[in-house]
Amino acid sequence: MASAVFPRQKTRFLPDINEKSPVKASLQRKEVKKPNRGSGERETIQTTTMNAGEIAQFRYSLHQNLCVSMLQEGFPRSFKEFFSLLQRWKADRLAAGPDSKLWLTRSLEEQPHKLEKLKEHLTRAEAAQRADQYVEVYESHLSLAKFFSEPEDMWLRRHFYKLSLEAAREVKMDSSRREAEANAHLAHLYLERGDLELAQEHFEMFHHLAVGQSWQDESGHTHLFRSCESLCRVYTLLAQRQLQCREYVAAIQLLKQAYEMTKEAGDKKMEGEAAYRLGLAYQSMGNQTTAKQFLNIFMEISTALGDMESLGKAYKAIAKSLESEDKISDAIEHLQKYHEVCQENNQHENLQDAYMCLGSIHISQAQYERSCEYFTKAFEMACSLDLKPCVQKAEVCLGIARAHSVLRAYTTHLQTNMPTNVCTLISWKETREDKFHEMLQEIWKGENPDL
Repeated sequence: MASAVFPRQKTRFLPDINEKSPVKASLQRKEVKKPNRGSGERETIQTTTMNAGEIAQFRYSLHQNLCVSMLQEGFPRSFKEFFSLLQRWKADRLAAGPDSKLWLTRSLEEQPHKLEKLKEHLTRAEAAQRADQYVEVYESHLSLAKFFSEPEDMWLRRHFYKLSLEAAREVKMDSSRREAEANAHLAHLYLERGDLELAQEHFEMFHHLAVGQSWQDESGHTHLFRSCESLCRVYTLLAQRQLQCREYVAAIQLLKQAYEMTKEAGDKKMEGEAAYRLGLAYQSMGNQTTAKQFLNIFMEISTALGDMESLGKAYKAIAKSLESEDKISDAIEHLQKYHEVCQENNQHENLQDAYMCLGSIHISQAQYERSCEYFTKAFEMACSLDLKPCVQKAEVCLGIARAHSVLRAYTTHLQTNMPTNVCTLISWKETREDKFHEMLQEIWKGENPDL
């Protein structure tokens, strides 16, 4: 009987890629038993495999996983906002160039805590917006703005302050309080950046919304007071810019607005300082009469508040206006009051300045002996306080005053053609003793009794 012939089966060296591999088949949990050599018992080992999402956590970067997560959870707007911020940072970095500070700072992609915070609050804001809960939208964007507090994140802070302002405008049940606060936040940011015009715009809106309201901040100050205070500061900074360009009319107009804001705020100290700045501006313009009006307001407020340092500033400024009007005796009187205030209140640096002012006004009136006395005191005070620039200035002024004080007597003595006078002058040039200086003055007075 003939034997049956069976076809030969091919054996494969590698498994078929279309077949389910043993590795893929082990995606489910299984138990593997291995002998325990010590006890003869069998130990059960549980192995847990990873799903696709868990694998992605290792395969992709954090920002990629967060983008996918937002899309999977149904937050397309959050994804769009998140992705656009990352792209914007890259574009700004490229525009700044390799030599910029931005080029050396870490990107958002390298700061996981910031990425996670962005995703958390962006998705929360989107969910709240769908439910028309704009208070929650406002709070989420405000939280992000406050979170990005580092200097390099100012652009993010501004971005989310703007979004919080947009959300605040949609809130209808708070009498626009959140809108006022959002304007204040954005204005302070612009002020920090030096964008004074934009800061002015938002502070004025803050003030407009705060008028007639009793809202207070955490420190207990009303929003109206804060808006007036901030506007006074912005108007003052804008005025200083105009003064540097010698645009006195525009500067005075801004300073008047600042002064009105302080009166509305009801803060006397702030009002006095605004009046002082306004007085100095009128001084620079040459209008001494109006300058004295505002400086007198500053003096009265300082006296009422018992602010001796400000009172001294007022006396000094008024003396300058009086000197410009050639009212020298009144000017000296106010400078003496400035000196007394500084001396009585131990204001040593201001006292040194008072000595310098008195010396300067006396030398302008050819009262060289008196000016030497004050410049000497100013020099000694500057040395004791170790104020090197003041020491140098006092030295120069004292030298000039002494030269003028000796000049007339020296010239008169020189014109008298006598051997003793010549010997005396030679000796004085060698020693420069004060005793000889006094002798020259006596000789000069004796020869010129009318003077």
